[in-house]
Amino acid sequence: MVKESRVDVLIIGAGPSGLMCANALAGAGVDFRIIDNRPIGVPAGQADGIQPRTIEVLQSYGLAEPLLRDGAQMHLCAFYNPGPNGGIERTGRAADVTAPTARYPFKITIAQATIEELFIDSLKSQGVTVDRPIVPSSLEVSQDAEELLDPTSYPVKVVLDHILPSGTTTEQEIVHAKFVLGADGAHSWVRKTLGFSMDGEQTDYIWGVIDFIPDTDFPDIRNRTAIHSSNGSCMIIPREGDKVRFYLQMSDKDVMDPETGRIDKNKVTAENLIDVARKTFYPYTVNEPKEVDWCSIYIIGQRVASRFSKNERVFIAGDACHTHSPKAGQGMNASMNDTHNLAWKLAQVLRGRADISLLKTYELERQKYAQDLIDFDREFSALFSGKPRTSENEEGVTHEEFLRAFQASGGFSSGIGVHYMPSAIVDATHQSSAPEIIIGQRMLPQVFVRAADARPVEIQDMLPADTRFKLLLFVGLLTPEKLVNVRRLAEELQLPTSFLQRYDYAAQGKAQSMFDIISITAGRKDDVNFLDLPPIFRTHWSKVLIDDTDVTGRLGGGAYPRFGIDEKEITLVVVRPDGYVGMIAPSTALGSMDKYFGSFLIGKTLSLGE
Repeated sequence: MVKESRVDVLIIGAGPSGLMCANALAGAGVDFRIIDNRPIGVPAGQADGIQPRTIEVLQSYGLAEPLLRDGAQMHLCAFYNPGPNGGIERTGRAADVTAPTARYPFKITIAQATIEELFIDSLKSQGVTVDRPIVPSSLEVSQDAEELLDPTSYPVKVVLDHILPSGTTTEQEIVHAKFVLGADGAHSWVRKTLGFSMDGEQTDYIWGVIDFIPDTDFPDIRNRTAIHSSNGSCMIIPREGDKVRFYLQMSDKDVMDPETGRIDKNKVTAENLIDVARKTFYPYTVNEPKEVDWCSIYIIGQRVASRFSKNERVFIAGDACHTHSPKAGQGMNASMNDTHNLAWKLAQVLRGRADISLLKTYELERQKYAQDLIDFDREFSALFSGKPRTSENEEGVTHEEFLRAFQASGGFSSGIGVHYMPSAIVDATHQSSAPEIIIGQRMLPQVFVRAADARPVEIQDMLPADTRFKLLLFVGLLTPEKLVNVRRLAEELQLPTSFLQRYDYAAQGKAQSMFDIISITAGRKDDVNFLDLPPIFRTHWSKVLIDDTDVTGRLGGGAYPRFGIDEKEITLVVVRPDGYVGMIAPSTALGSMDKYFGSFLIGKTLSLGE
């Protein structure tokens, strides 16, 4: 008898994208399984860079601490170009992260295996393990329109093959799932089975990559460094401990088999890569490495999947739906942010609190982002792989051109500038109420002071990724007149027709309530009495903040003018569960809030007596 089972979400692939989704769903109490075809996780090499926005996202799950502690941090980027004596010389240095609002103004590098371990340990602590080695062998999605629209149905049937140590298939299992996520890498079986194409192009740029402990007199070996030499380009990425990663531009003769015209993997040895580095680094020396961890080769391909979802029942994420060059440091970041975007939507639909149409916003938001990423990567890779300008090559890339592109792309490459377009969950109608908090972008970091105990708190730390919508209530200066308006607003929000009553489901087990209200006053900490606020606006003593400096005078203050919020008004800012601003409205426009939430949430059915 073939074993059959049911599950709400089946995740295929336990790389960063699949594990991010699993960890988010586990935290939300969703019934899921995660499978992988590898007997163990990734051993060495692979992705290694974590961008500033991804650090913020991991922090929202309580996972950033070990990375901040153990990873290498890149604060500075150095630039080298051909000098007058045939070798390279430093032409400048700049901050590695140029996005001015980055909470973490640096990038972290650490092995992908360490990041996967972080998720696996978090899952273990919640009683979840990755089922491996298991490979899917067939996937069918029901054609029944009614069934597809019913979030309680199981319209996806997947056959799984459990692999024995000898490599033969032992047993098959049939899984009936409500939703399936294909996070199974660049050669995604799920994507191919669904018939989605990968659109884009392969470039002619061949790159080698090596992780090792160097022995060199190069002065910027511990900074991210972009080298353009007459012998090709190199990107240096400092790694945890004493390790360094080199991305090295290879010429055809370095890697091609002259007879077949194809890449000869046997030519890609640590010795060969170090030889290429020696030519590129002249007049600096690169000696025999003390230790080599991993090396590989790749041709840059820049592609995006034609679809990210089949009937909002089977989704693909990560490398399964976008591939690009590693030097811009986006792959793993984009992958984890794909499923960070999807997980809360799945959780709310499965709880019966959100309409299944909410899931359409996954493809809408992440496919556009992936396309923008490919466009950015194409430009960046061409500049990076292009020949530098020299007296012999007037057409080459100048240092100024490269630096300009590097700095202009800072918002994008850091992940800070991600901007989701208007949709059911992004409504920019009242942007003018807080012009500097951009609707569709992530909530800006800002330190406030807690009214109850004057402790400085970072607002992002009050926006955990726990599937709840956070309502930031900027109440302004609490004058006697203002308090009258604040109390009136509290009364309006307590009417049964208000969004706060219609959609605020109570917490059940791991399923949190729908809303978390955080009140933020203007004024001085000595003058504000948080008990003046109506109870609905101070659900816990820690949920009232003041826009003032802490007792040292060094942290916090200035948020109202920085955000462009009028402290004479009352302004509501809706932060989505993934940390992005969904809408903003003045307290006089509660109707537009009702409309916003009503477009994708399902109202509570009132029982008799309520």
